[in-house]
Amino acid sequence: MKYVKSSFVPLREFRDLTHANAQLREWVMGEAGNRLHGSTRARPLTLFTQTEQALLTPLPAVAPECPVWAKVRVHGNAHVQFELAYYSVPFTLVRHHLWMEVNAAVVRIYQDHTLVAIHARQHRPGDRSTVADHIPPDAQAYLMRDPQWCVAQARRVGPSCLALIESLFSNRVLDHLRAAQGVLRFAESFSSPRLEAACARALHFASPSYRTVKKILKEGLDLKQLDLALESALEAPYRDGGRFHR
Repeated sequence: MKYVKSSFVPLREFRDLTHANAQLREWVMGEAGNRLHGSTRARPLTLFTQTEQALLTPLPAVAPECPVWAKVRVHGNAHVQFELAYYSVPFTLVRHHLWMEVNAAVVRIYQDHTLVAIHARQHRPGDRSTVADHIPPDAQAYLMRDPQWCVAQARRVGPSCLALIESLFSNRVLDHLRAAQGVLRFAESFSSPRLEAACARALHFASPSYRTVKKILKEGLDLKQLDLALESALEAPYRDGGRFHR
């Protein structure tokens, strides 16, 4: 390359790539190929024809890819990130630094020289490729808690809990799956009867959400009786008609 840069390129002008290639071929087959090489003491074209040409093999049918390498750190959720897409690795590698080999279609992840994960390339920001075996056992159990599981668990807690879960799933089920799972987990820390009472209170105030149930349980409101008489007095102007109208 040094010889090409110093002997071919200077003082030449090129109209386009075709013109440049034509000049380069003429130079190679003439001056460069027939000079006496300083190291081999032979003409390069003669040496190529007699020795090197027989050793060459055909190019592969598919051009080799040039991968991109990146050093990444494993997040606490057992995923690594590249260009805003996420790829799972074995959970035992959390907090470790790994190497990613990124091609157009495939992503390979290595710890030192050992391949630990392989994924299809994700191209959109936020896309996620997860292998179930890479996730910790407790997280795998959490992922198995699908909407059908949530409904079955809510039915065991009580009718109010079931109604609240069904309300969450009435629109955009997957968007509310985590909220439903979170509501049902309250039975572990507050007991099923308290969760049922909290769901009943949330439904009474037309606020069937995870946040409402959490607030009711944390503040102990589920342990208090609803004052229906006070509510009736407050709602009377709206239920029976107000004094002023627009």
